[in-house]
Amino acid sequence: MNASYLAGALSDHDYRVWATDQLRRVLALAQNGSPFYAARLAGIDPATFELSELEQLPFTTKDDLREQMLDMLSRDLDDACFFYETTGTTGPATPCPRDAREVLASNAHLTESWRNIFGRHFPGRRPRIGAMVPTEVHSSGDTLGDVARNLDSMIVKIWPYSPVIGYKKALELMHRLELDVIFCVPSVAMTLARAAHFYGYDPAKDFAAQVFLVTGELCTPALARQIDQAWNVTTYNALYGAQESLIISSACANGRMHLARPNYIHELRDPETGALSGPYGTGELVVTMLIEGSKPLIRYRTGDVVEIGANDCGCGIVGPLIRINGRIRDQVQLGANRFRAWRLEEAVLRHVEACLGYQVEIERDEHGRDRLRVRLDAVDQPSVAAGRADSERLARLIGAELGVPVGVEWVTELDPVTTTGAFVSWKAAKLKDLRAEPDREDQAAALLAVNRDYRT
Repeated sequence: MNASYLAGALSDHDYRVWATDQLRRVLALAQNGSPFYAARLAGIDPATFELSELEQLPFTTKDDLREQMLDMLSRDLDDACFFYETTGTTGPATPCPRDAREVLASNAHLTESWRNIFGRHFPGRRPRIGAMVPTEVHSSGDTLGDVARNLDSMIVKIWPYSPVIGYKKALELMHRLELDVIFCVPSVAMTLARAAHFYGYDPAKDFAAQVFLVTGELCTPALARQIDQAWNVTTYNALYGAQESLIISSACANGRMHLARPNYIHELRDPETGALSGPYGTGELVVTMLIEGSKPLIRYRTGDVVEIGANDCGCGIVGPLIRINGRIRDQVQLGANRFRAWRLEEAVLRHVEACLGYQVEIERDEHGRDRLRVRLDAVDQPSVAAGRADSERLARLIGAELGVPVGVEWVTELDPVTTTGAFVSWKAAKLKDLRAEPDREDQAAALLAVNRDYRT
């Protein structure tokens, strides 16, 4: 099925027939194998269930995963080939075993994504890949290794926060091995550039890298442009997914992201009203897995707001287009307006050049009005002087878009908490809201940031 779909050889009718059959398989497996879903799906006959009846089934939430733990599983752990967990930085780490079926299905789309991107940047040769990702009880290292093997590319795992590697050795390996592609989270890409300057490199001139593939944190076009400028590369928002939901979408060479349609039925839910819309539009992404693996999730509320549209890309990758706008919880109230994470990051960085990171501080003035202080990490000291001269212009532009007074400050170092987004949240990493007491995520991010100095 995946091969036919990826080749564009499957009609919508054939896909619906296949998806119906797979949904029935998943429902039967969950009903018989998962203590949680056995109760949830009582009275459902998987053998006759139709796609049009999906709304009859209850949602699955992140709280369900935390409360049910191993009772969410539909297969015994003996059937899994990998065992992973969620990070557990703000709650219990939930089990995410995977079996061979879901590994193959999930990695197939990322393989086509990389093939598409590499064909544009490295025609006729196999690029060398540096994977700056965690590996302990985490899927990233295994996933990227498998995809690189599918494409006959060399991959080296150089997680800079590992005590075995660190930023200095990561840079040395990146330089000595002439790595072509770096896979990391956006904050690592920016911190890596800062570390390169610290250790005497020019990141735009001294490395072979042509492509950065980023994931794990929000990355708007404005942030990707900062990475492009720092490293003289092309940056792709490479994939979207999670430990519990696998790879939901991946990028193409045109810089757009495509939903892995064979592996999921997707729905869009209005975050405010709970109403469901059609397959295209904006809303909270709800997915039902179509691969009958270790832990298939049924009507899983991701908590993320996305935009989904028809595929008019022309890149050769199949699947609807999707853009990730950030978590529902990461909305920010500023004055009379509410902003999603995507909109706020774009507003802050759209008119900025040569920046290695940002942090936004929100406070109230003496009249009770919201105001922002934006801190931008300058590339080097001369840029600080230039940035200060330009700060008033940036403050006006950002303030006009967000509707509140803004002050802009260029600095040579940001709070290390800004590097924790992939493990906690964008909001905890990028926003310091002085209008409220720190919450659990803020506290987790502050604790995680303690040992994140690239100079050690």
